[in-house]
Amino acid sequence: MNDSEFKHTVLDRLSSSFCAAKWYNATIWLGSGMTTSCHHPPAHRVDIDKVTTNPRLLHNTDQKKQDRRKMLAGERPAGCEYCWKIEDMGRDAVSDRVYKSKIYPIEALHDAFNTAPDTDVNLRTLEIAFDRTCQFACSYCNPAFSTTWANDIKRNGPYQDLVSDGRNHFTHTHDSAQQFKITESNPYIDAFFAWWETDLHRTLTELRITGGEPLMSAHTWRLVDWFRDNRGRSSTRLAINSNLGTDVDINRLLASTQGMAIDLYTSNESISTQAEYIRDGLVWDDWANNVERLLDSGQFRGIHVMATINALCLSTLDQLLECIMNWKLEYGRDAISFTLNILRFPSFQSPLVLPEHTCTVYRQRLITWLAHWADSEFIHEHEVNHTQRLIDYLDVVKTPHSEAFDRDKLLNDFKQFYTQYDQRRDKDFGAAFPELKEWYDAIPV
Repeated sequence: MNDSEFKHTVLDRLSSSFCAAKWYNATIWLGSGMTTSCHHPPAHRVDIDKVTTNPRLLHNTDQKKQDRRKMLAGERPAGCEYCWKIEDMGRDAVSDRVYKSKIYPIEALHDAFNTAPDTDVNLRTLEIAFDRTCQFACSYCNPAFSTTWANDIKRNGPYQDLVSDGRNHFTHTHDSAQQFKITESNPYIDAFFAWWETDLHRTLTELRITGGEPLMSAHTWRLVDWFRDNRGRSSTRLAINSNLGTDVDINRLLASTQGMAIDLYTSNESISTQAEYIRDGLVWDDWANNVERLLDSGQFRGIHVMATINALCLSTLDQLLECIMNWKLEYGRDAISFTLNILRFPSFQSPLVLPEHTCTVYRQRLITWLAHWADSEFIHEHEVNHTQRLIDYLDVVKTPHSEAFDRDKLLNDFKQFYTQYDQRRDKDFGAAFPELKEWYDAIPV
């Protein structure tokens, strides 16, 4: 069945707010001891005292159990607003709770629905980050996820005169994101490996490592080595996120994973100068060449490009999608894919900050692009749906999230942030985005 049919005939028959991710999926930042059910809700802390005796509490927190109880009753947890905003657009828009539930067997969804919300359930899919070490400092990221970002704040001080909801992202070094030094024992990491060795390697269908930049963490290579040395002991699929930057050791990745058929997730949402501006540290040609090296190797189940849709990427997003489709034509439909994830925080970087006429221009480019590719055998259903929901989002939604409503504050922060970003990173907004320059220069601060 298609995604819309799955929502109406499977998910909504359980409850109008049911999402299997609350039971079976988790993202856990082991450096900070924070967790969430997917990348949309705000993260919350794992009890460090409890997790040392019960590693399952890395996932089964009191907050998640409260959210499960609400979903069973058809109530909407506030932290899941991303999906509610998509669904409330109408137009039968498909939110991420569909994609994050559809990956599990229908029996598993019924099992979750019939399980008491306080039960410590076994994960089926898990995304973990060991630390925040990263050589990039992307504009929409922050020091909690990048040591390079933290070093920017240490060296230059906090970003000044930000007044909207996103200001705290850029005002301090987020030292709580890395509670333990790389050389120290981390009880959260110890709990994870204890859980992994006992039964997690038996219950997980997919383990995905994120960061920071995971390929710069020794713990990532420890897990890769475990999979290589214990072939046949676990049926868990291994996936690794990587920015595929110039400094990433592609040779080691290819050598260490030979014969393992892992998935590789990488991020980009624009091309060339625009990509290098947004994702500070990226060299576009090196990224594209690294993607092609991985595709040429033929040893990955799939390369997945994750696009974070922000105000600056829309000028060349259609060109990036065209590049991905050309790779599909050369290497096959399933060799590479994309997802379009709409940024909400910090809200001053949301595409909705742009003038309405500019959004209309970018929206029309996507409509034209999708009309060309929608019926191609090389495009996946979710890729069509992600593109269509972005087209609808740019037309219908007016605020990034329920608390972001003061446009003057958002515009102030947009101008203040990128002015200081240019100074700190030796960049030039107007040169990178000439079609936005007149509007940008006119923003008062």
